[in-house]
Amino acid sequence: MTDRDASAAHPGKRGRRFLLVLLLAGAAACAPRVLQLPTGDGQAFPDYQQAMQEATSACRGVRTMSAELVISGLVGREKLRGRVTAGLAAPGSIRLEGTAPFGPPVFILVAGGAKATLLLPRDNRVLTGEPPAAILQALVGLELDPGDLLAILAGCVVPDPQAIGGRTYSNGWARIDLASGATAYLQRDRQERWGLRAAVRAPLRIEYDRMPGSMPTAVRLQVTGDPGTGTDLRIGVSQVETNVPLAAEVFALRLPADAVPISLAELRQAGPMGERR
Repeated sequence: MTDRDASAAHPGKRGRRFLLVLLLAGAAACAPRVLQLPTGDGQAFPDYQQAMQEATSACRGVRTMSAELVISGLVGREKLRGRVTAGLAAPGSIRLEGTAPFGPPVFILVAGGAKATLLLPRDNRVLTGEPPAAILQALVGLELDPGDLLAILAGCVVPDPQAIGGRTYSNGWARIDLASGATAYLQRDRQERWGLRAAVRAPLRIEYDRMPGSMPTAVRLQVTGDPGTGTDLRIGVSQVETNVPLAAEVFALRLPADAVPISLAELRQAGPMGERR
């Protein structure tokens, strides 16, 4: 039996090797301390809508985004580290390429609508016909649609955030309730400008490194769970371009004729959230 035949006979093992090459090369740094958010009832905040508008002024008009992402952290018990080239367009288009120091991409994920395609060029494996959020959840434990991922990386938490209430706290903090059900946490800088520092959109917790009025330079995404099942990723965001037209071809993919199918269940089992073999 050849290596190729053996891999086809044991798709989970091949998928696990893919993920190890993709994201597990190198140990992740120790997790930074969790940002302490204000609690309690706080004080009335009549200007909550104006504050939220100021804090999200840089991201509200973003319809497309391309960026280089440096990902590190934990998914389940696995330490992850990797680089991804990202292209996103509202409302539901995505292209993510896992890059390597040499050779072809280790993965390409594309979607121009409700269904996505994941190609593993080095293993010649392909997954088609599944929602992009389901594939992202299998890979890194984050069940996010492309539009939600765009809003998070751009710094708006959700597409078109609408403030419906707010409270203020000591040390320049404010809590803003959004119509989507998410909660945003703003903080004032020394110039008294409001910036979005964190958010909760269950089950996801988000922290931002940013200057008020600017795009995030880093995003921390956490999903808590039972021991060994949570996600804690830090994503460095650089080389950002926004509202540059992205052609439809960016979100399409020509597949090799001999690519071997892999199911979503196999991808989940092979990924960091699956059981060790």
